Amino acid sequence: MFSNILIYFVVIPVVMLGALALCRDIKQIRAVAVTGSVALTALSVWLLVEYLAMRAAGETAEMLFMGSWSWFTPLNINLAVGVDGISIAMLILSSIILFTGSFASWEIPQPKEFFLWLILLSTGVYGFFISIDLFTMFMFYEVALIPMYLLIGVWGSGNKNYSAMKLTLMLMGGSAFLMLGLIGIYYHSAPAGQPLTWNILEIAKNDAISHGWQTFLFPMTFVGFGVLGAMFPFHTWSPDGHASAPTAVSMLHAGVLMKLGGYGCFRVAIFLMPQAANELAWIFLILTGISVVYGAFSACVQNDLKYINAYSSVSHCGLVLFAILMLNTTAMTGAIMQMLSHGLMTALFFALIGMIYGRTHTRDIREMGGLMQIMPYLSVCYVIAGMASLGLPGLSGFVAEMTIFVGSFEHADLFHRCFTIAACCSIVITAVYILRVVGKLLYGPVQDDHHRALTDATWWERLSTATLIVCVAAIGCFPNFFADLIRFTFSPEIFTVLGMN
Repeated sequence: MFSNILIYFVVIPVVMLGALALCRDIKQIRAVAVTGSVALTALSVWLLVEYLAMRAAGETAEMLFMGSWSWFTPLNINLAVGVDGISIAMLILSSIILFTGSFASWEIPQPKEFFLWLILLSTGVYGFFISIDLFTMFMFYEVALIPMYLLIGVWGSGNKNYSAMKLTLMLMGGSAFLMLGLIGIYYHSAPAGQPLTWNILEIAKNDAISHGWQTFLFPMTFVGFGVLGAMFPFHTWSPDGHASAPTAVSMLHAGVLMKLGGYGCFRVAIFLMPQAANELAWIFLILTGISVVYGAFSACVQNDLKYINAYSSVSHCGLVLFAILMLNTTAMTGAIMQMLSHGLMTALFFALIGMIYGRTHTRDIREMGGLMQIMPYLSVCYVIAGMASLGLPGLSGFVAEMTIFVGSFEHADLFHRCFTIAACCSIVITAVYILRVVGKLLYGPVQDDHHRALTDATWWERLSTATLIVCVAAIGCFPNFFADLIRFTFSPEIFTVLGMN
């Protein structure tokens, strides 16, 4: 079992949990968190190198590094793992944000308990991305969601108890829809007389889910995952949850956890039920299109830095689901690139907001000003994050959003064209709230004389933010590498069924 490299994405966090339980002081806790996150980052980079080498050598299988171990034989449940380019991209994203989040939480109170729950959350995330068995995927999905209640309820700020409970109830509600959808898929996963299976690749190969059952099960699975992706009207947990969460939790939540929603919509709902996706996509295009525009407009009227970024995340994550529903190669490639781009830049945003809040003790932009002259490093980083968010060429946001819009505009009908134009307008709205915040926060007169005595970033804060900025610039400057990694993984079979190109 341990000969499969993918298992170590779960083994390392479990070892970290054991090591944290034995730690006695803050230095040991920090050492375990950083060492483990570095090991996971190195493992994900090594996996990428090996994956590219195997593809270059002519390996054409849909999933590589596959392995399967029986878990519960009566229901044919297996710990089945495998990755493609999309999975590897998500693993790298998760590792980078966990690494930078560890430094962003350098001085968190009750660090031992905090990192225990944070690492448990990351265990669920890694397990989800490597699983190709629906049952184990759902199990890891739940493992990733459950720690959020305590992480926000104990270490959060503001109305944290309300936010934690609201987040938990809404995500658990989405999980209920998802669980019913997955059970339905299982009972229609194979032709009559053949053993049922939870394996995604086997279900897709069997093509045994009838058109009627696809029509019934597709909305349940898409909504189940879409709730985590902040799809309208199920998005309301996101702003409150992000506003109350501690810095590293906001980074991991917005940067990675919300991506489980988009990844699940593609990997399960669309991949396994393509006929229903083709017929029902227009309904969810309306909902995700509303998310894109509504999230951007809502961010314009907020004064709390976290709420601004939270509503921005609703808009950007809505764009991911919007692109997936366009059902063509270009738009889907843009969707995955947007997941990477948004994950990195929103983690950067939340890290910077946490650092600024830790100094000024306020997130209200009306109470701050002139920070560029007080803490120039953090201010410049905030400007870079803002430019990435509004799609400045040379940064990740530009290539991701342009790919989405080009792919979306491939549809020649009026319905798709109108919604694509509306989504494009969100860029303008994004520029409005980003430039508004930058102007009020960083320039003009200093609003509070006590702010003049504030210090700039520490070395661990510089390391965290610089790492994220380099990654955002890498995607913006070398988009072909990431686009090719993603595009190669799309299954020709599903495109044939959907009529994609």
